Amino acid sequence: MSAETPVVPTVRVQAEDFDAGIETGLLTAGRKDVGAIVSFTGLCRDEAGRLSALELEHYPGMAESELSRIASEACERWPLTGLTVIHRHGRIQPGANIVLVVAASSHRRAAFEAADFLMDYLKTRAPFWKKEHLVDGGTGEWVDAKTIDDAAAKRWT
Repeated sequence: MSAETPVVPTVRVQAEDFDAGIETGLLTAGRKDVGAIVSFTGLCRDEAGRLSALELEHYPGMAESELSRIASEACERWPLTGLTVIHRHGRIQPGANIVLVVAASSHRRAAFEAADFLMDYLKTRAPFWKKEHLVDGGTGEWVDAKTIDDAAAKRWT
């Protein structure tokens, strides 16, 4: 893509797992203008052994729309050559993938900043709700948003 051609980000909300290597390959296949790829994969933690799964719920349609809006904003802010955002929903086991952001650019700084921006905004603006399922068989609480995530997102305004 030339600098004049706007990047159309790939955005998916899905229950199925993803392969970060395959997704990166799709952004770079046949491309000579990509000089940097920055990716972030968020995984489900076991919370010190007490979590058996994390259940992610979303509002279908709204989640995709908001992720697309955030991804489009990143494409407007930085000179990207490609962008992929995947967020899973459903019951996710510790160690499994939850979210993937892959930002491609001709230069590293734009790719780093776009990926960082996306994760900060996904943590604070994407309409997903997380409920803990505990190893002891109980159901934990809905996970509250963290003030540290809000503070991180404010640096982009």
